[in-house]
Amino acid sequence: MLGGGVEAVVMNYYRHIDRSKVQFDFLVDEDSTRVPEDEITALGGRIFRIPPYQHPIRYRRALIRLMREQRWPIVHSNINTLSVFPLSAAKKVGVPVRIAHSHSTMGKGEFAKNAMKLVLRPFANVYPTVRFACSRYAGKWLFGKNADFTVIPNAIELDKFRFNAETRKQTRKELGIPDDTFLIGHVGRFMPQKNQTFLVDVLAGLLPRRPDAMLAFVGDGPDRTAVQQHVEELGIADHVLFLGQRSDVNCLYQAFDVFCLPSLYEGLGLVGVEAQRAGLLCLFSDAIPREVDVTGASRFMPIASPEEWVSFISAIESGTRISSSEKVFSDYDISENAQKLTSMYLKLFEKK
Repeated sequence: MLGGGVEAVVMNYYRHIDRSKVQFDFLVDEDSTRVPEDEITALGGRIFRIPPYQHPIRYRRALIRLMREQRWPIVHSNINTLSVFPLSAAKKVGVPVRIAHSHSTMGKGEFAKNAMKLVLRPFANVYPTVRFACSRYAGKWLFGKNADFTVIPNAIELDKFRFNAETRKQTRKELGIPDDTFLIGHVGRFMPQKNQTFLVDVLAGLLPRRPDAMLAFVGDGPDRTAVQQHVEELGIADHVLFLGQRSDVNCLYQAFDVFCLPSLYEGLGLVGVEAQRAGLLCLFSDAIPREVDVTGASRFMPIASPEEWVSFISAIESGTRISSSEKVFSDYDISENAQKLTSMYLKLFEKK
């Protein structure tokens, strides 16, 4: 657990499932940096720390030992191609319900990670008894085009992210952003997949046309220092905010004028759904599944060059908001989806 999107999805569901019928225990790698222990404990869950998967022998031994001891009837793995490890251990000790959940795909620029994914992907259908995915695209990528899987939406608290003009005004005041400043927003972990340096280049190209523009990064991660150095090298540090890991992301969306996600790949892109719920016009890389476009107003652009992004963003007015009906977001309502997931778990439990 590193504070990423998958963890946010799991915790959203955990907060809203019927915990009188279904309870979660969390198996997390020892090198996790952001485990919400207090919240998990308060909700009745337990946390088991195990050696990181980079130490496969110790990792597998710990998995087998815990699964034998705890006798969980359902193991739900949320680590994509790496699910082969916990689910093979679960099968070995006789766990009857084994769920593989695809949250991502792969893209250019991560040779070692992609090589590992390609080696492990053929085993994606060997150990699970049930297959989930965050999108049709992510499910087909991991399990195969003709595989049987269920899409579990990356659901959110819809009211929490709804646009509020007063929240926008207050958040901008707290950030020191004038009302007439054009603010580009990005939420994501600093890692190669998220491609944040591209956004820095977009801002650099935009400033001659819109000298009032600023860029706000929300999140943390191993690439943050490199992105900050790139900002310094371009001499635009006065126009970039590094806000770090935040618990008020819903408020920050209100302060943005446009949301950009230039990822090299995504399973869906939960932050894109959140941003659209806040009424933001969203610009996504053309490597992101079109399923993320909930409102039908999002733009998908290539990331070969920042010029197209610069041209499009330069025409957006500050304060722009996209109006959408409540109905378009109904599939992403966490309350309804958590009830459905609770029912799924109970049916799987009964069939075991």
